[in-house]
Parts: sequence; C-alpha cells; structure tokens
Amino acid sequence: MNRNRLKPFYHFGPKSITGLCILLVLALFLLGVPFLDFMELKTYDLRFLSRGIEKPDPRVVAAVLDERSLDEVGRWPWPRARFAEILDILDRDGAKVVAFDIGFIEPDENNNLKLIQELDSRLRNLEIENEGLTAFIKERKSLADNDRLLAESIHRVNLRTVLGYFFYMSQSFLEYELTPAQIDTRLQHIRDSKYPLILYDQEAMDFEPFREAYAPEPNLPILHDAAAGSGYFNMEPNPEDGIVRTMPLMYRCGTEVYAPLSIQAVWHYLDRPQLMVKVAPYGIQGIRIGDSLIPTDEMGYMRINYLGPERTFPHYSLSDVLHGKLPKGTFQDKLVIIGATSIGIGDIRNTPFSSTGEYPGLEIHATVIDNILKGNHLSKPKWATIFDVMAILVLGLLTGLLVPRLSALKAVLGAVLLFVLYILLSRWLFVDFGFWVNMVYPLLAILLVYTALTVYHYLTEEKERKKIRGAFSYYVSSSVVNEMLKDPSRLKLGGDKKELSVLFSDIRSFTSLSEGMTPEDLVHLLNEYLTVMTDIVFEYEGTLDKYIGDALMAIYGAPLEQADHPRRACASALEMMEGLKSLNEKWIKEGKPPLDIGIGINTGMMMVGNMGSEQRFDYTVMGDAVNLGSRLEGANKSYKTHILISESTYDRVKD
Repeated sequence: MNRNRLKPFYHFGPKSITGLCILLVLALFLLGVPFLDFMELKTYDLRFLSRGIEKPDPRVVAAVLDERSLDEVGRWPWPRARFAEILDILDRDGAKVVAFDIGFIEPDENNNLKLIQELDSRLRNLEIENEGLTAFIKERKSLADNDRLLAESIHRVNLRTVLGYFFYMSQSFLEYELTPAQIDTRLQHIRDSKYPLILYDQEAMDFEPFREAYAPEPNLPILHDAAAGSGYFNMEPNPEDGIVRTMPLMYRCGTEVYAPLSIQAVWHYLDRPQLMVKVAPYGIQGIRIGDSLIPTDEMGYMRINYLGPERTFPHYSLSDVLHGKLPKGTFQDKLVIIGATSIGIGDIRNTPFSSTGEYPGLEIHATVIDNILKGNHLSKPKWATIFDVMAILVLGLLTGLLVPRLSALKAVLGAVLLFVLYILLSRWLFVDFGFWVNMVYPLLAILLVYTALTVYHYLTEEKERKKIRGAFSYYVSSSVVNEMLKDPSRLKLGGDKKELSVLFSDIRSFTSLSEGMTPEDLVHLLNEYLTVMTDIVFEYEGTLDKYIGDALMAIYGAPLEQADHPRRACASALEMMEGLKSLNEKWIKEGKPPLDIGIGINTGMMMVGNMGSEQRFDYTVMGDAVNLGSRLEGANKSYKTHILISESTYDRVKD
C-alpha cells in the first residue's frame, strides 16, 4: 500500500487560512450584511466630520421663520398677505428666485374675510342694492383675501417663485382613498414640476426604475397658477438611524416623473436650460441640467454632499426682512429659500454633521442646490464595486503575506499600518474627488485575516513548543529548552552542516567491573555516575546526544548557536573528572569499586539534525569529525591519559 495515500491531500496553513478569510469577506460583501452595511454608513458620516466644514455657494441663502420672527411679528400661522409683503421686499432687493419650503395647501383662515363674505351674502338675501356699498364690499373682500394678495404678489414681482408641495408615498398615509379622477386633478395642479424630457438608452427602453408615489398634496390652485413652478420637498431618512444622506430627485406619479423643490429652484435660477432625466440599462444615470450632469444612484437618489452643521448657510430672520433691518443688496441675485426653523413648526432633520435632530430641513434643500450649482457632487461610480472587491483581495493578501513573516509586534504594526493607509485612501477619494468607496469590508478583510493567522500562529506555536519541550527536555538543560522556546526558528530540524564540538566519555574496564557486581548494584552505580556526568553537560548547555551502554556522547553548539562551544566542551571534561573524583571518594567509603574514564573531544564540520525514519528519529550528529572524537576517547588507553582533544579544538581554546 502506498503510504502517501493515507496522508490528507490538503492542510490548513497560512495561505489556506488567508484565502478562506478573503472568500468569506467577499461573500459577505456581495450578499450584503445589514449590520456591516450600517457600519459603512457610519464611516461615510465620519468622512464628512474628518473633512470639516466647507464654504457654501454665496448665491444660496435662507430667510427663516425663527423664534425671533414669532416673537416680533406674531404667532404662526401668518396670514398669506405677510408672505406677499416678504416677496415684495425680496423683489425690491434684487432676489432672483424664491423657493418656499412651506406648503400653502389650505385656504388662509381669515375672520375679516369671513365677516365680509357673510355681510355680502346677507345684503344679497335682503336684496339691498347700493353701488357704493357693493364697491366697498368688493374692495374690502379683495384686501382681506390673503390668498389672492399672495397670488397677486407672485404675479407682480420680477423674481421667480417656486412653491413646495409633498407626495403621499402610499395610500396608508391618508385616512381615505383617492379616486383616479381625484389623483389626476391633483396632478394637474403640479404639472409644471414634471421633467420635460426622459431620455432612455436604446437598451433601457422598457426599464422603469422610478420610485412610485401615490398622490400629491398640491398648493392652492390660485397660488400654483401664479407661481413660476413647484417641486416636492419629500425627504427619505435612513430607516435605521434617521439620518438624511440622499435626496430623491424624481418620483413617478401616474404616467409622469416629477422634480423636487431643489431641482426646480436651480432650473429657474439658471434661466430654465434644457432639463432631462437620463436612464441607462442598469438604472437612472443622472439628471442633465444645461451642460451639467447631476449623478444619482440607479433609483434616482442623489448623495448629499453636506458642507457642515446647521447654519452653515447664511440665515436671515423674516422679522429682519419685514422690518427692513438688513443692508440693501443682501438678496441681490440670490436664490432664497424660505422655511421655518422655529421649534415646533420647523422641519428638523438628522444629518452626518448633526445626528441630534437640530438640522433644518430647508438647509438640506439649500445643500442640494449648492451641490448642483457648484457641481460638487458625491458619487459611487460604476467602477466602485470592482474597486471594493480589489481592495478586499489586495488588503487580505498583503495581510496574509506580512503576518506569517513578521514577529508578533511587527505583524500588528503592519496590520495597523495597512488599516490606517486604507482609511486615508478612502478619505482622500471622498474629500478630493467625491468618490465613495467601501471602507468596512476591506478593513474587515485585514482584521479577519490578521486575527485568523494570529490564532493559527498561536496554536501551531504552542504545538511546536510542546514538541520542542518533549523532544529536547531529555537532551539539553531546561535553560536551553527555554531559549529555544523563545525563538523556535533558531532550531533547524533536519540535516544541517555546521561546525560543532563533540564529546565522548567512556568507563574503562567496565566489562570486568560488571562481572564482580550484582546487576542491581551495577545499575545503581551506573545511574549515579551518568546522572552526575549528564548534569555537568547540562551545566555548560551541552546537548546529550545519547548513552551508549556505559558511554556518554554530548554535542556543543547545537541546537542553539554557541560561539564558544569548544571551550564549553573542554570545561565539561575537566568538571567531569572532578565530579568522578568526588564519586570515587564516596563509593570507596561505601565499599564500592572506583571508576576510571576517558574523554575525547573534537571540533569540526559535521551534519546535525533529526536522523532516522519518519516514525522515529533522534537529534544527533554524523561525519568524520564525530568519528575522530570517538577515536580520541579510545586513544586515552594508549597514552595513559584521561582527556584527549584534537588539534582543531586546541586551536580554539589554547588562549
């Protein structure tokens, strides 16, 4: 039977572990893990915070209904005539476009108008006809009709007014269901906010990627007909944390596609250039406004490039506008957004810069307008997915290459360096180019590969430590074993040619000595002798190669490197003779026979390592230099000496 067939055809090493970790991260990335995707959104927010605040476009300002406006002008709701007055003031100051982040959906509640209408009705019932009275009632009715006053102001001013409305995204938002005719009537009131052109690629002619809305809640017809245009002000915060990161730039309702307040405001501010939605085979490509393309995701959502926290855009109190407290020209050629920031009536949102519900909704519209005017867009380009996959592969492989080749400290520093470098790369692409690449999954690849390899290294190192301790505890001193455990790489298993010193020690006339003793006494004597000799070898950090009957063989210079291995061997030999002298004195007192030994030492090149079969092996040395050491031990008998060393050993210790 072929023994190799019994071996496993694979094994888990650093390469296999690295590959498995990378494949796992790639699978998680392609499938999408909600928690990890949520963490990616948090890194997206952190990129804004690390970038800091940017200056807004000076053409965009906010006129706000704040706490001071309510204190100085009056409680909400304000009569529509007051907004007519505001429009007149802004027009005289040179504003170009005014966008209302306020809906004028219900008629203005006006007690004076009700009284005049009731008086007119009563006079008609009483059949009282008086030309002067009729003219007076007509005049008063006109002055008291705030909706008409606002409509007339919108007609009269030179600036362009864009009104805001909202969509019900499903029937559940209403307490009743609208009929198709009712929905169609409402859609007629917002017809000016639909995109004039939807441009499909030839391969996307049957593709409908638009987000569907149920029905609009438009402004009063008298106001809508007077305005230059209108747009919805719906926003869709992230359902998990409530942060607004994107703006839907189109909704389909019925058969048409409609634009938001921000697009309509910019379009009118730029004097109504060509406006179209571009649809590609994979989804919506973006919105073309004049020569500029506003990039969106495949569903038509624009990633908002926030400039900073609340009040990054100039805020002007409507109280100051009404009371003429602002310098002339404050609104010259400006796009003015009018909305509420006061507590209780303001539309307050969470953003990456303000996650505590303090960011005015009107500033989100201002930010979108700013991004469009400056072309300062954020996007996740089509190549971003390929980039993310390559980042996972490259960072995982680099971690897998570095960790097994470095020490523990250098490995963790290398992993941290890769971690930090990728964070800096992602931030650089985000801040300097507006590209959003994934940060969490590539960093997870580093973390997972590093952790897996570290655990693997710990387990295999612990196994190796046990192996070393078990294999060498009988051959070398505990201090040598501890040194090897500190750095197992210093132990080279297998044959290795190097210069070492070898020591042979043998008892003289052991055969005749053994014939005069019982086996028990002989074993006790021999064990006592070998224990002392072995302790001396270990004292000088030699390696006990083997016992050959009554003979002892030791190596110096392996498995640990010892530059002074000849001196250690010679010192061991001298101390062995002293140890034997003490033993003989003890044995003579006990009535036991004394022993005599011979020691041979040689230094030279020899093969050292694990020698034997795959099932059983010994750590030993081989070669002519070893044989010479053995012959020197035997030559002691001829020279009547106890210790003989070779010339090569002598050259190393003669000084």
